[in-house]
Amino acid sequence: MREALVCAQEVTSKLPTAFDANDKMVEQVGTSKENAMLIITQAFEQLHQTIEERKKTLLSEMEAISLFKTTTLTLQKEQLKKMQDEIECYTEMTSHILQTHTNHEIVALGNQLPTELKLTLKKVENVFLTPSEPNDIHVFLHMDTLIKDLSIFGHVTSSLPSPSQSTWSSVSVAKVKAELMPKSHDGTVVPGQVDDNRDGTYTITLTPQTAGPHQLLITMDGQHVQKSPCDLDVRIKYSTLCNPEQVINCNGGPSGIAIHDSGDIYVACIYGSCIHVFDQVGQQKRTIGKKGSGDGRFNGPRSIFIKGDVMYVADSDNNRIQKLTTGGQFPSNVSIRKVDKPLLVIVDQSDRLIVADNPNHRVVILDQTGTWLLTINGNVSGCQAFKEPYGLALDPQGNIHVAANASDTIKVFTPEGTYVRSYGDVKCPSGIVIDEEGYSLVNEFTGNCLSIFDPQGKKVHTVGNLNYPRDIILDPRSGSLTSSPDYITIKVFLLATPTATPNFI
Repeated sequence: MREALVCAQEVTSKLPTAFDANDKMVEQVGTSKENAMLIITQAFEQLHQTIEERKKTLLSEMEAISLFKTTTLTLQKEQLKKMQDEIECYTEMTSHILQTHTNHEIVALGNQLPTELKLTLKKVENVFLTPSEPNDIHVFLHMDTLIKDLSIFGHVTSSLPSPSQSTWSSVSVAKVKAELMPKSHDGTVVPGQVDDNRDGTYTITLTPQTAGPHQLLITMDGQHVQKSPCDLDVRIKYSTLCNPEQVINCNGGPSGIAIHDSGDIYVACIYGSCIHVFDQVGQQKRTIGKKGSGDGRFNGPRSIFIKGDVMYVADSDNNRIQKLTTGGQFPSNVSIRKVDKPLLVIVDQSDRLIVADNPNHRVVILDQTGTWLLTINGNVSGCQAFKEPYGLALDPQGNIHVAANASDTIKVFTPEGTYVRSYGDVKCPSGIVIDEEGYSLVNEFTGNCLSIFDPQGKKVHTVGNLNYPRDIILDPRSGSLTSSPDYITIKVFLLATPTATPNFI
């Protein structure tokens, strides 16, 4: 009991201090309320003054326009009166001449007077006897916009954070800005939409236009909030397609596809023996080459690979790989007669040419001069020989993925030709491309579909309704391009939520 009594006495001794503190806080709230009222009153008095000044300006502009129009019409009326007097003068003169002159004099004066009268009448026409348009004074007051802005003007909260804080409870939407900026120089900066949640927080919505590394920048009053800028990695969401897809009509049997850094689409045409170049919206810009065996001539080109401004073409029926610029010039030429009907060519980070030698069921690797470096045919430990390599791709580690059309599988080899693994149960794989995360997109020629595999080789999605798809590449606009017998199909995928959601709180 004594301990309880002592505890109660201790608590009781502290209560006066607590009451004093509470009274001070009530007093502080009252003072803060008076200050807030003063701030609000002064703000709206200033707003009222601004509105009055704007009202005076508009009325002054209206008076100036009215005076100008009235003065112009008065001068016009004076001109008309003067011309009326001239016409009456000519009329009186003509009557006098007819009464007092001989026929010969009348003829002489008659040749002069009508000309002067016509000039006067022309002046009358030029001052518009009948006004061609109304002389109203129009007033444009965007009341809806003003009322909407005023209805959300200002915020009252319990605290006012400094710009270095990330709590934006008392900052207007107009002062908060967000941008998503691709780290690549050719990317599009995306402005964010800022919505006030009316609970001291804001929601920022951004729609990225390209995949890859980005920076998220959020500023308040021109100053970055905490953790801004923030690095984000925007990924492609292969399970969701945007509709409608885009189709580019292309004559000549489109086979191989490549995209230049400018966005131009290059298409190797088997039957046309040429390369068509399209812009990003599918309009044909030009054609490179025609049928033949000389430099810049092609005979059944099957694939095309672009690295920088250099273009490599698998000139199949000429049994060679041609190297030229994307503009069609020939700084150098590589003709490889040892490769029988090269079906596909890609270039790795070491600038080695990796070529699908389809008739001989092998992949050959050459240097830039055409020197033979390595042969991959599947006759290695743990790997069954593959048949008819139709697709080639490099994963982020530099491994070579071979889509063997007649083997219905994808085989993976190291850059040195060592067998790694196989994956995929696909029907006549005809084209393959791998993104920066290791996802493989594989065209199935007889399956009329596109299969998507994760980096471990597990099928995660299938896109159907393709027409005997051949080559496939990834588009910087976050989609894929697939060649078919008569056209190019562009599948545009949605971009996924960033890999890491930044926390600015």
